[in-house]
Amino acid sequence: MLVKIVLLALFIAVMAGVGVYCRKKAVDVSGFVLGSRNVGPWLTAFAYGTSYFSAVVFVGYAGQFGWNFGLSAVWIGLGNAFVGSLLAWQVMGRRTRLMTQHLYSATMPDFFGKRYDSKPIKLAASALIFVFLIPYSASVYKGLSRLFSMAFGLPFEYCIIGMAALTALYVILGGYMATAVNDFIQGIIMLAGITAVIFAALVQKGGVADAVGALSGVSDPAVPGMASPFTSVFGPNPVNLLGVVVLTSLGAWGLPQMVHKFYAIKNDKSIGISAVVSTAFAVVIAGGSYFLGAFGRIFYTAPEGGRPVFDDIVPFILSGLPDALIGVVLVLVLSASMSTLSSVVIASSSTLTVDFLKGLRRKDMPPKLQVALIRGFCAVFVLLSVLLAMDNNPNNIITSLMSWSWGALAGAFLGPFLYGLFWKGVTRAGVWASFASGVVITLTGFVIFYTKHNNEVFTGALRLLNSPINIGACAILMSLVVVPLVSIFTPRLDKSVTDRAFAALSQARSKE
Repeated sequence: MLVKIVLLALFIAVMAGVGVYCRKKAVDVSGFVLGSRNVGPWLTAFAYGTSYFSAVVFVGYAGQFGWNFGLSAVWIGLGNAFVGSLLAWQVMGRRTRLMTQHLYSATMPDFFGKRYDSKPIKLAASALIFVFLIPYSASVYKGLSRLFSMAFGLPFEYCIIGMAALTALYVILGGYMATAVNDFIQGIIMLAGITAVIFAALVQKGGVADAVGALSGVSDPAVPGMASPFTSVFGPNPVNLLGVVVLTSLGAWGLPQMVHKFYAIKNDKSIGISAVVSTAFAVVIAGGSYFLGAFGRIFYTAPEGGRPVFDDIVPFILSGLPDALIGVVLVLVLSASMSTLSSVVIASSSTLTVDFLKGLRRKDMPPKLQVALIRGFCAVFVLLSVLLAMDNNPNNIITSLMSWSWGALAGAFLGPFLYGLFWKGVTRAGVWASFASGVVITLTGFVIFYTKHNNEVFTGALRLLNSPINIGACAILMSLVVVPLVSIFTPRLDKSVTDRAFAALSQARSKE
């Protein structure tokens, strides 16, 4: 216990110290939200990676999908690395930086408002971000609380409140630069920790070869004729596996807290470095997490006649480790989660202040008041997330909360943002159609999923949609279809609006 407490205390002291140190860099909106657009490639790459992966992946997703898919769950981690990280940087990184800097956009809603010359679009986007990032934040708190309850024997409610207080402390003090510096420190801890934890956990089962051998002997009642389903290449359910890959990999392209990293990077040369570093980081962290979770069936036994408690699987695997390594795990998952929470909190609170209140009420809002409001909304957002995380509804497991959040946000924003970087033909109607489809698909799925008769609605091929994961993936893919389809048949934007938005790209090409 002493080892765990010492490691945790050191971690908290460092995080708080960075927040205090970076306070002087967060005196205006640009400094608080973007680090004054002067963040180097390594800090940005680690900020991207640590914002991507949290207790949601390490505890919730690794537990549930390792159990459901076995070793094929590693495909999810590889999709996160090469689609969610490498391809995202290569496709969107440079254009996002150039266009947002040229349009003086500090947030995703601000970009939408200026790119499509529409204040209502900006206000709607900011409201969607604040509302739908809350369940994602709550899912991170749930993941953290599971591990801390296992390690310290405390009620999970106390763990949630403690984590929330720490997040609020260093984000409210230091803003984006504090999170970027802390993300780098946390990323180093995560890389070292995940390697040590996987090795130590599998040693309990005789090593990797013996663990794989034991897993190969486990059958799946859902596919009784399949030999060794949990060590096969695509696992017992390839279709649902693909849904998870789409949600967690392509979905990252439309999330404000992820895209925000492209805004803040220092220069174009830094983008290539960040792409490689964040991809390598994702291979180790995401791939390692799903690899560990894949062995859940040889560690954890589901209650007789009942479903496994997915959120408990990874904590159960780790519970047999020595105290020193459990301390490392705590710091590892706390590192991953604090970085994700900080980026989510900044994205939500800044957009509510800069985009919604300022745009709706006071265009001449003083910079000091804006920063004060952002800090205030940080606290409000954390509080709302904690209240949702306290709900012990068995359907509100970690993966479900994240799926509703990512499905709604990426389903609303992916098409308008991605097409808006490359195609002048996107119309306001196309943007509104994407916003509507993302929210309607997600909320309809949410309502049906939580009804007592959902199995009667999701029959036949529609049974695939009886899952928050697949509903979210459907919303994301629909955004890519709806935007061009509606834009083709609706009035185009004025040429001066599109020319202004794409001017930065033309200037960059002329310099080359």
